[in-house]
Amino acid sequence: MASVPRRIAHLDMDAFYASVELLRYPDLRGQAVVIGGGRNAIPETLPDGSRRYARLRDYVGRGVVTTSTYEARALGVFSAMGMMKAAKLAPDAILLPTDFDAYRRYSGLFKAAVRTFTEQIEDRGIDEIYIDITNIEGEARQVAADIKAAVNDATGLTCSICVAPNKLLAKIGSELDKPNGLTILTPADIPLRIWPLPARKVNGIGPKAAEKLAAIGIETVAQLAEADLALLQTHFGRNYAAWLVEVAHGRDERQVVVSSEPKSMSRETTFERDLHPRGDRPVLSEQFTKLCMRVGEDLRRKGYVGRTVGIKLRFDDFHTVTRDLTMTAHTADGGDIRRGATECLKRIPLERRIRLLGVRVSALMPAAEQGDNPAPVQEAFRFDEDGSEDSQVDAHDERQEEDDRAEPPA
Repeated sequence: MASVPRRIAHLDMDAFYASVELLRYPDLRGQAVVIGGGRNAIPETLPDGSRRYARLRDYVGRGVVTTSTYEARALGVFSAMGMMKAAKLAPDAILLPTDFDAYRRYSGLFKAAVRTFTEQIEDRGIDEIYIDITNIEGEARQVAADIKAAVNDATGLTCSICVAPNKLLAKIGSELDKPNGLTILTPADIPLRIWPLPARKVNGIGPKAAEKLAAIGIETVAQLAEADLALLQTHFGRNYAAWLVEVAHGRDERQVVVSSEPKSMSRETTFERDLHPRGDRPVLSEQFTKLCMRVGEDLRRKGYVGRTVGIKLRFDDFHTVTRDLTMTAHTADGGDIRRGATECLKRIPLERRIRLLGVRVSALMPAAEQGDNPAPVQEAFRFDEDGSEDSQVDAHDERQEEDDRAEPPA
């Protein structure tokens, strides 16, 4: 008996953070809006009930754009772009602060709406999921339309969805007709809709790989599909070259992983100005504590404990250093995480100003499986040696990461 063809959907919320903000500030619909400001970007409510918004042209600092509306993107402003560069491209754009608690709440709402159709869902982040709809009755287009409607009813937000034979094509396809797109891809559509795309549009072909491909004359997926395997092996190695050939022809056998276990959880903050390890010790200490406590909260909320604590520092010359420490016991306690990170910090020479500070916990296990072993008691954070913790700093780009993304062969 022939197997039923797979129907895999990829659902991606449209300009998710910005769209959540537009629910709060509907008067900004249709305008260029950039998300990523600090507390100075909080809108001011005037006596007559109207609001005064910050403008991107008035931004001063070293931050990056978290996201932007499609109107801002039309002006060239995209995620991860430096705010000062964005201000030159769209000086009149509205600037709003980030609200990660709200984004997580709406993330839960849209995922709950999808689960009314099926539990065959792979969580890929705060704003995207894969859905195996193979066993849902109905035509693919109608099922996708019903899911989109349910998401909109639950959140007031739009999403883009693509149904395809595999995760690779579904991921690419969900970007083809944004925003509010509904795309159906079959193998017959690959030459027309996939091959003309830049090779970098394939998930797993990053900037460095795309640059190496361009250097050997391969810029589109079609050119990659026609490339000589021996040439690819010479430049990328046997495993990655074989993977490139497969994806160029739209082949992907990965399954939708319903019960994926996260490998790590982390938080990081990029400072508005570079901070001196000694002169700005109170500020660094305060931010460090917040990061550790929030990682602990993330772990407890999701029911995990971790044993390996790590930190990441990026200095003013953009040099990035990471250090890890394996604890004697698993923990989800912010204080334990902070003490473990202290030991990591002792192994990093603090000779330059600090641009970014991050904390990470890995080697995770479900909290229910944890024993009663105590966590180690370690020394205080180095920045605390003779400073208080009542200073303030504008920070942005605080991200929660669950590093469970699939990667192509190395």
